[in-house]
Amino acid sequence: MAVYKTKLIKKEEVAEGTMAFYFEKPAGFDFIAGQYVTVSLINPPETDDEGNSRFFSLIAAPYENCLGIATRMRDTAFKRVLKNLPIGSEVKITGPDGSFYLHKDASRPVVFLIGGIGVTPVFSMLKDAAYEKLPHQLFLFYSNKRPEDAAFLKNLQNLEKENKNLKLVATMTEMEKSKQIWLGETGFINKEMLQKYVGNLTSPIYYMSGPPAMVKAMRELAEKNGATDDNIKFEEFAGY
Repeated sequence: MAVYKTKLIKKEEVAEGTMAFYFEKPAGFDFIAGQYVTVSLINPPETDDEGNSRFFSLIAAPYENCLGIATRMRDTAFKRVLKNLPIGSEVKITGPDGSFYLHKDASRPVVFLIGGIGVTPVFSMLKDAAYEKLPHQLFLFYSNKRPEDAAFLKNLQNLEKENKNLKLVATMTEMEKSKQIWLGETGFINKEMLQKYVGNLTSPIYYMSGPPAMVKAMRELAEKNGATDDNIKFEEFAGY
């Protein structure tokens, strides 16, 4: 797998406790929306048992002229060093890799069942779908505790306005802890919520990403609604 050196060009907070990092796109770096890379720190000032490399889904779409990642910020050596990297610092990127990307058969609707930071590969896919004007019917069910925790929520709302084939269903599970007003769905993603927006639950291809427990629950939900293993794609975000 190819290894590239690249420079940090921008970093920003995209939700409470979640940051995005943007890097120069190396010459010849091609990927499919939804794929991931390995980011490795070069001579970090500190390290720990978790090491100096992490897997990250790309939040940029292939047409964009940079590479981006986003992550929940934990108190680990890797995350501390990444957060404090000066603009212009070099990192190593290995990849791309992964098969978590859109199927080609546009007659099959796409249902994303996503929790928290699991939205990162989906953000790339939805930007790419809008840019390429893909005909797929897309339903994104995006679950967070509060709007404050929902990375890229405004971007996704704008993508929904831009792409008539996209329906965004954001739902919050702990609104009692939020300081914002929320007029959207609340509670966990369930069969009733899916039927309300999707209708026929046996025809879609289901994509799910997020914490392992959430992915497990979403797989069971899809299977109860008639989805087979062939119609389910998933990625677990453990220890992010």
